[in-house]
Amino acid sequence: DTTTELAQSHRHFVKSAIDMCLKKCKDDEKMFETIQEFRKELENKNKTLKEKRRAISEVMSEVREKEMEKEDIIQKIQKLKEEQTKRKELIESQNKANKDRLKNLQKARIVFQDHLGLEIRTVMDETQLAKGKKVQFVFRNINPSDQDSAYVITMGIKENGSYQIVSSDPVLDCLPVLELRLQETNNL
Repeated sequence: DTTTELAQSHRHFVKSAIDMCLKKCKDDEKMFETIQEFRKELENKNKTLKEKRRAISEVMSEVREKEMEKEDIIQKIQKLKEEQTKRKELIESQNKANKDRLKNLQKARIVFQDHLGLEIRTVMDETQLAKGKKVQFVFRNINPSDQDSAYVITMGIKENGSYQIVSSDPVLDCLPVLELRLQETNNL
């Protein structure tokens, strides 16, 4: 019976050892599966992290480009503001100069009207409709002995934009010289 008991005890021990080994094997398999899952999860997280880093890098690059564009636009706006200020100052100075010139011209007009009896008329006859208007300058106070006599000079503008003296009544010998001087100075 001792042999039977020993055999039974040995069988029981072996069965217990086998059960323990099987249990240990199952636990190890679960642990290996868990490790594999963690590895896959870690790989996915690393992949996601790389994608996020790449996206962040692209966004940062775009932000830098936008900042550079912003600085460029700010500089252009500043330059345009400066140009606008210069133009405004130029226009204001030109307006002031034009006002001063207008005052002087009005004074000159009054002098010419009062002392020379100047009258300015626009003339357009049927033959001139296509060519444009002409201007007549009528001077009434040229001859002190005859206040009613009128001296008339008729002028027009050529196609090239230069002045042309068309006629004078009475005829003046110095008319070509006056026309040449008018072409040179462009000053009536």
